[in-house]
Amino acid sequence: MAKSLYETLGVSENASADEIKKAYRKLARKYHPDINKDPASQEKFKEINAAYEVLSDPEKKAKYDQFGDQMFGGQSFQDFAHSQGADVDLEEILRAMFGGGAAGGFGGGFSSDGFRTSHGAGFGGGGFGGGYRAPDLDIKTSITVPFITSVLGGKHHITLDNGESFDIKIPAGIKTGKTLRVRGKGQSYNGQRGDLLITVNVAPSPEYKRDGDNLYKTIDIPLKAALFGGKIEVDTPEKKVTLKVPKNTKNGQKFRLKEKGFPKSGGGKGDLYLVANIVLPDVDKLSDDLKSCLEKLPE
Repeated sequence: MAKSLYETLGVSENASADEIKKAYRKLARKYHPDINKDPASQEKFKEINAAYEVLSDPEKKAKYDQFGDQMFGGQSFQDFAHSQGADVDLEEILRAMFGGGAAGGFGGGFSSDGFRTSHGAGFGGGGFGGGYRAPDLDIKTSITVPFITSVLGGKHHITLDNGESFDIKIPAGIKTGKTLRVRGKGQSYNGQRGDLLITVNVAPSPEYKRDGDNLYKTIDIPLKAALFGGKIEVDTPEKKVTLKVPKNTKNGQKFRLKEKGFPKSGGGKGDLYLVANIVLPDVDKLSDDLKSCLEKLPE
């Protein structure tokens, strides 16, 4: 049984989902109209996308594996694609053919033989009649951004499955679960193009802990500075600051840096709390006189 969709992507019928995806990405980069200026590449790019629309979906792939090119009236997918004309969205046609269209679309859908409509009209010999709901052209994906980017904002590089690559702006104060919308980066159909919807995950930080809009950071303070006072330099999300350590500073003591924390949704920022970790010296490296003095301290 001929199965030309696999030939379109250049993979075997036993190819895994990962192999199919890798083959698609490689071909999409090669034939993307923004990269390949050959006029024929546009049609090739459409065929690649449409083939991937079927073979990347387990249900559609299972139906195609059962009936093969019979679903295109016995002709190869390439011939079927060329017969539809330049302005037809092959992805949407295949989405409807393989179960993605609304009820009643394309003459009522497939019957039990998998490739004929309910009133006997085969797809190989004629047009596609009947109405169907407008396709959802939005693309959904997810990204993980560094914790510091969620605090300060910044840029994140995106590469789509079709090879398109660009930077998006990450606003300061973004939290896990937030969805960003990039206009005009979705799928195209009849001169329209959907959006790219990006769900953001924020990576945990080994340095900072967030509690609401406040940030907490543990800082090392030498014993001498803790006992007698002093100054130490501390890195914060925005810049390096000098912290004045008062004498008799205790382990776990907190120092508040006002409005140096996480951005608030209504404007402004939370606070940054620096938590003291008193660093004890190596007793073996102390002088004998100092050790003798310390040994005389009351318990």
